[in-house]
Amino acid sequence: MHLLIGFGSALALVGLLLVIGAVHAVRRGEALRDIAMLVPSLARLLARLARDRTLPFRVRARIYVAIAYNVQPINLIPDFVPVVGMVDNVIVILWALHGTVRAGGREAITRNWPGTPEGLATVFRLARFEE
Repeated sequence: MHLLIGFGSALALVGLLLVIGAVHAVRRGEALRDIAMLVPSLARLLARLARDRTLPFRVRARIYVAIAYNVQPINLIPDFVPVVGMVDNVIVILWALHGTVRAGGREAITRNWPGTPEGLATVFRLARFEE
């Protein structure tokens, strides 16, 4: 049962990220189709970063923490709280990605990105990674 709640929470997070990304994309004139593909690509990115042996163990550990935090049913802010419940999930993902960029550079994310170049540019823009 806890696994189903965690999976449901992760799906809710995906929905929130999709809405946030769609709003930003529409404002910048990007296609909604590209945004829809962003969420599954982000999930695959985290999985690939966790397996990337070129990254230091401490960075991969951050990725594992981010994945575990997002699939577990109990968080600092319960996921059933509208909007605010997903904020901690997004913060943990950004914390892990920022640690990856600091340790491995933008190249680590670029190397492991499974989506389109436009999707990668959107991730960098939304995470406010410096150009």
